[in-house]
Amino acid sequence: MIKNLKSSLILTVILIVMFGVIYPLLIYTIGLASPNSSVGSPIVKDGNIIGFENVGQSFTDDKYFWGRPSAVGYNAASTGGSNKGPSNPDYLAEVQGRIDTFLVHNPGVKKEEIPSDLVTASGSGIDPNITLQSAVIQIKRISVVRNIPESKLLELVTSSIEKTVLGMPVINVLKLNLKLDELK
Repeated sequence: MIKNLKSSLILTVILIVMFGVIYPLLIYTIGLASPNSSVGSPIVKDGNIIGFENVGQSFTDDKYFWGRPSAVGYNAASTGGSNKGPSNPDYLAEVQGRIDTFLVHNPGVKKEEIPSDLVTASGSGIDPNITLQSAVIQIKRISVVRNIPESKLLELVTSSIEKTVLGMPVINVLKLNLKLDELK
């Protein structure tokens, strides 16, 4: 029995060292060597990190482009969807609330014109990108608030298009809003 206990303790210590120390360090080292690095892709302005390329942020001011809603309050430490199905009354009420808010802030837009990515959260809850259509539909509001011609904002939006791995055009909302703030 002592022999079994000793073997079990030795095996436990070995596994703790392997999976509690060596494996995490190995994964972290591989992450640092990867092209985008495991520490994220920070966006720096005036020497301060103001966000990350791959983590969405909340923009609700009318002078900015709005991103996708978040099911986790844009908390990168607890990413995930809401787990509410499309027939869940709470989920439907939440989406309707987002639609109503969008319509109040964007007069002239019809409910059926609102792109789904502006009223539904992504699976991760922190998607930093919106579709081109989602950016374009907000141009009129921003033009009025900032007194910038719609054509200039459209140029800004189209110059901010990035391609996903699958080749789909998307726009990073934080980067777009930073460019927007630089417009005179």
